[in-house]
Amino acid sequence: MTDDLVAALRPLLLAEASAEAPASGAEPGDLEQAVWLRLLERLDSDGPPADPPGWLRRAVRSEARRSRRTTRRERPYEHEPAADTERHDPEHLALAAARRRALREAVRRLPGRCPRLVEALLSPNDLTYREIARELGISQGSLGPERSRCLGCLRRMLTPEVAARGARG
Repeated sequence: MTDDLVAALRPLLLAEASAEAPASGAEPGDLEQAVWLRLLERLDSDGPPADPPGWLRRAVRSEARRSRRTTRRERPYEHEPAADTERHDPEHLALAAARRRALREAVRRLPGRCPRLVEALLSPNDLTYREIARELGISQGSLGPERSRCLGCLRRMLTPEVAARGARG
């Protein structure tokens, strides 16, 4: 039953989400996903809607309105908080040094050739991909995927440390 309902509603949902997305500030895929989730929740609690196409149209419009409200409320930062480089007081200098130290320690704990790769990326010499690849003895084409894996690993290592520092405000 559910598979038949999903198959029958898929073309209509694609069309409705594509039509509503530009005015809502959302991607069509985001609207689709939200409506599928609503449908699954409804099927779990109340069963299938009496008029599935009508229900779907109302759900898409409702999600589009929610997205417009959210978009209206969100405001970008005037300037990136992390880009506050004008502060040279001792406290901020000490905190910046501690962050750099924590980053360097985490880089040293990375597996395989990741420490050398990340050190090359962080180098003050601003090495090109070609220079980094030559230094590490790997092809330039494999440097991007390797960099992504290494940075993902570094991100996972640093997340607990960053989260443990507590709320700022």
